[in-house]
Amino acid sequence: MSTIHVTNGDHAADTLREALHLADQNDRVVALKDDLAFGPLNGVDDAPQTRAAFWHHVLASHTIDFEAQFESQEALVDSLVRDEAQVVIWHGQSAADQLTLRRVAYHLRNTPQRVNEAQLSERDLPFVTGSDGNKQRRGREDGVTAVGMFTAEELLAKLPSAAPISVLRIGRLALEWQEAKHMNAETRRWRDNMIVSGSYADIDDAILELLTTEWQAARRIVGRVMGASFGFMLSDSIAFWRCRELAIAGRLKLRGEPGDIVDAELRRSPH
Repeated sequence: MSTIHVTNGDHAADTLREALHLADQNDRVVALKDDLAFGPLNGVDDAPQTRAAFWHHVLASHTIDFEAQFESQEALVDSLVRDEAQVVIWHGQSAADQLTLRRVAYHLRNTPQRVNEAQLSERDLPFVTGSDGNKQRRGREDGVTAVGMFTAEELLAKLPSAAPISVLRIGRLALEWQEAKHMNAETRRWRDNMIVSGSYADIDDAILELLTTEWQAARRIVGRVMGASFGFMLSDSIAFWRCRELAIAGRLKLRGEPGDIVDAELRRSPH
């Protein structure tokens, strides 16, 4: 029987395809591209316009047809439901990966015999020598992991670990996805093996704490805040957006064009 592998994001999908090639397997890999840790989830499964509008606001892009992209993603999910192949959902210990797991489990809840998972954690990352000469796990200090953090060889080693998800657990995952949509929070975190609702305030506070009275490159601020422990993996897109929103609200000073905040400079607001 054929197998479809599902990942969160294009990079994870590309790396997994490379791992399958190394294993001489021609299984199909599907990438779900929405970072579900951020923004409204209301109507996400049947009205992609909500998510499209959110990412249009975040990226401030007039060249990307977000509605077409999200309609394509919706069709991709529908095709998973209609297919008869086994499905393996790959996920790490991060909010976006865990939400993708729950979303796919929800859509496939009526065919539980098809649903499998491949779980990744920081324990699957190799030890490397740190700058202090000591051995440490490659990865983030907070232990958050995503499939995209792993190499093709590391995913190859995890291929045999893919295993069926019990009917009981599929039901629980599906329920947790419905609860996440109902809460419709600004952010969602992965804490103590649970999805926890949150707000943008933690990101905003982390950005503001890094500011001084001197101008600093927005890239530098964003790079530092992306490494902070939030319970989700903060992307540069979300971090730059929050900088822009803070500037519009007068909570920080911006030197440059808000629409080109990647090349702007930031400093603390005087009041």
